[in-house]
Amino acid sequence: MHILVVEDERSLAGTLADILGRERYLVDLAYDGEEGLDCALSGIYDGMILDVMLPKLSGFEVLRRLRQSGSALPVLMLTARSELSDRVAGLDAGADYYLTKPFEREELLACLRAILRRPTEVAPATLCFGDLELGEESGQLCCGGQSVQLGAKECQLMRLLMAAGGAVVPRETLYLKGWGYDGEAEGNVVEVYMSFLRRKLTHLRSRVQIEAVRRMGYHLREAEA
Repeated sequence: MHILVVEDERSLAGTLADILGRERYLVDLAYDGEEGLDCALSGIYDGMILDVMLPKLSGFEVLRRLRQSGSALPVLMLTARSELSDRVAGLDAGADYYLTKPFEREELLACLRAILRRPTEVAPATLCFGDLELGEESGQLCCGGQSVQLGAKECQLMRLLMAAGGAVVPRETLYLKGWGYDGEAEGNVVEVYMSFLRRKLTHLRSRVQIEAVRRMGYHLREAEA
């Protein structure tokens, strides 16, 4: 799970990153409302922890603009403003939960787990493209009567390609979805994983091919029989 933390108090932001990192969340940090909104609108996150008192844009305004964009990103508001009117304003703006500071570690994690369980969209259990089927939970890629098991990163990247329905998925999107803004992966890691996936498509004898579009990204194409 990839979490965005928008908190201008850097020591607290670092503490939150440590807490979430120990639970194996992938975490990115933003320190003002404008940066936080830009990151949230990227579409790469599974959830966001959002402070209210932020430079440039308040947390309330970030949330309003995010919801106006059509995003259903789960949002946990974390703030020292504990008045009833503030909690109501946060929930009315589109927050999924409102947690006040100071907070207990276990309560924070429980609240985050709760909002992440909320479905943001109805997603099929199986994705299909051409002669391929991908079981999202099992990670099995099937073609005809054959199947191969995909690793977690392979499954994530293949899901993005299949969900795009043949449209080009930018290389940056693939990288950010797989490894995050602060990922320590090598610069050519997307190309390496595309090579892994191509080998598996060849093994399955699928008509679907992964094509690179120069300076843009990758897409799926079904070759003629």
